[in-house]
Amino acid sequence: MENGITPEVAFVGGGNMASALIGGLLKATGRVPATVLVVEPDDRQRARLALQFGVLALPAADAQLAAVPMVVWAVKPQAFAAAARPCAAYVAQALHLSVMAGIRTDALAAASGSARIVRAMPNTPALVGQGISGLFATPAVSADDRARVEQLLAPSGELLWVERERDLDAVTALSGSGPAYVYYFIEAMIQAAGEMGLGAEQGRRLALATFAGATALARDSRDSPAVLRERVTSKGGTTYAALMSLDRDAVKAAFVRALHAANVRARELGDEFGAGAAATAAVGQAAASAPETPVAGAAPATPITGAARGPVPRR
Repeated sequence: MENGITPEVAFVGGGNMASALIGGLLKATGRVPATVLVVEPDDRQRARLALQFGVLALPAADAQLAAVPMVVWAVKPQAFAAAARPCAAYVAQALHLSVMAGIRTDALAAASGSARIVRAMPNTPALVGQGISGLFATPAVSADDRARVEQLLAPSGELLWVERERDLDAVTALSGSGPAYVYYFIEAMIQAAGEMGLGAEQGRRLALATFAGATALARDSRDSPAVLRERVTSKGGTTYAALMSLDRDAVKAAFVRALHAANVRARELGDEFGAGAAATAAVGQAAASAPETPVAGAAPATPITGAARGPVPRR
């Protein structure tokens, strides 16, 4: 607590995604920085967060978490179980928001002791306020809870609620991994530009402007992407030649198969991370209920590492 101000939201993990959410929240709401608490074991990252945002940054979880009504999980999914153990004693009454890929609500509930769980699947354009996040809430999450989550995530871009948790696997395949597909096609356009005699920077500008402009037109138009495509395509023209080449190579079918592959892998990762988190939570609960036995010469506990350094975990 700083100057009598109680933290209103706590981030476990202070990597790039957490930083983007913190910055957007402070800017959009005018919230006092001291109302944001971050648990970040890395010294340099913790110092950067405190300097950049003025938030309360802790090296490890402590009793200050007990008064925080909302906890945001922003560590790497493989580090979640270990990061959750020192927090569990303080966060059972809080609303929990996870921006981790693959950790399902049952694992989050088991590790935190709370039934009020919201899972979010953001993507990297959230770092510039142009992302989209898929959201799923457990039945215990109230309308007020949803509003608080939306307020926190709104500066990152668009929000889309889904009714079934398994739909987040499809969200992961489409938008979570989606920026990589866009970059893949941009790379191809830049390569082709070079092969046709243009410079790399010229190809880059043309590709980026084409994607941005076409996306803006599709967003603002009442017409479907198919109709918009047909309007650009004259039989026997250049666009027609390119699309016929794509069809001969079955590019659309291959791309659809790729999205299904991503969906299957998202489900597999959820199974893997869920099993690991549940097992660790069970061990932690058993250890918590057992009487403590002091061990002579035991080394002090080491803070858990694993805050998500990248925008979102690789998928």
